[in-house]
Amino acid sequence: MSKKQAEPTVPPRDRAFLVGVELRSVKSLLTLDDSLAELALLSDTAGLDVVGVTTQRLDTPNNDTFIGSGKLEEVKALVEEFLANVVIFDNELSPRHLRGLEEYLGPSVKVLDRTALILDIFAQHANTREGALQVELAQYEYRLPRLTRAWTHLARQTGGAAGRSGSVGGVGLRGPGETQLEVDRREIRRRITFIKAELEKVREHRMRYRAQRRRSRIPTIALVGYTNAGKSTLLNRMAHTNVLVADQLFATLDPTTRRVHLPGGHEVLFTDTVGFIQKLPTELVAAFRATLEEITEADLLIHVVDSTHPNALAQWNAVRQTLTDIEADKIPMITALNKLDQHPNPENLERSTAEFSDAIAISAKTGEGIPALLSAIEEHLYEQYTPIEIRLPYQEGQLISLFHEQGVVSRVEHVRGGVLMQGQIPGRLMVRFQPFLIKKS
Repeated sequence: MSKKQAEPTVPPRDRAFLVGVELRSVKSLLTLDDSLAELALLSDTAGLDVVGVTTQRLDTPNNDTFIGSGKLEEVKALVEEFLANVVIFDNELSPRHLRGLEEYLGPSVKVLDRTALILDIFAQHANTREGALQVELAQYEYRLPRLTRAWTHLARQTGGAAGRSGSVGGVGLRGPGETQLEVDRREIRRRITFIKAELEKVREHRMRYRAQRRRSRIPTIALVGYTNAGKSTLLNRMAHTNVLVADQLFATLDPTTRRVHLPGGHEVLFTDTVGFIQKLPTELVAAFRATLEEITEADLLIHVVDSTHPNALAQWNAVRQTLTDIEADKIPMITALNKLDQHPNPENLERSTAEFSDAIAISAKTGEGIPALLSAIEEHLYEQYTPIEIRLPYQEGQLISLFHEQGVVSRVEHVRGGVLMQGQIPGRLMVRFQPFLIKKS
């Protein structure tokens, strides 16, 4: 009788205890309970088991430990009771708060905030070199001001003990009186400089690629939305492809572009982008600049919303705020209220589209509403014209040609160094001409 093959053992998941603080002076898009429910989903995505939750309402954070002394004692007792080894705060913690909490809770408990948790998830899901570089940059930018003795593990990461060449863990020989902490800080700064240089090459490559697309005159549509709203499923439906789809937060990090044919025969490019979330870490926004420029350069945005989510409107507003932060809020946008097939009251959903800007109810899974969405896209790109009056320098010959080819020109006047043009252009091109608009006094 053959022996049963032993199955590989799965290491136990870390046990996380969540702490949510509502600051009366800070406005949040979600309620404290809803925000903590989202934090629990993030924890699960990161591979953690949530074993307990506590909350507190404060006027201002405690200078040393963020939460008050009484609540801190309660957290420590609950952490010991539930055998938790990770404590996650729903708020962003300062370096001082982290140090105070780590000292009080002890070396066996790791303290994270929402930003660190999201960065960890991004690190797990970065499948391309570009994605990995962007996440690494965000992690280092976050870690540098928070570096303490607890973080000084670069030596172990980069090769262990001092080598025969005199380097310490591959970091380099210390200077006179230099601590390991200072060595680590210097190495992180050096690594940040290197990653930024590499990402600048990525950015330049994307700029050249976008320039080629502009010359081809093929419009680009960016799919944006809260994480897990169904953007990748929608791209698969419209482009008949198989981009990764997973029912979890931040399943897709790297932008994916596919060709789609509209009902009228026009060809467009759809780009799936990273999902947004409330309290999106500023480090991520900065590190993902090359990727987010795919949104800022788009001719049209499709804002995908999970219509079944109880906080759908708050999520919609969170994405709108992020679009404003990256200066993409002036781009024309259609809202796709997704998951119509899962909505308990589809008739009510049709009526509630008035709450959202330019909304169409769809199901990316079944295809319901997709023809109406494609027709709306075609109308935005090719049928809606905007009056415009601009002054273009002669070196902007491509834009002059574009106005003549795709717009309706009513007046042309050659002036010193350029040309004045008046007429109408498709709304999708407005962003391209924005810098040259003649402002009315």
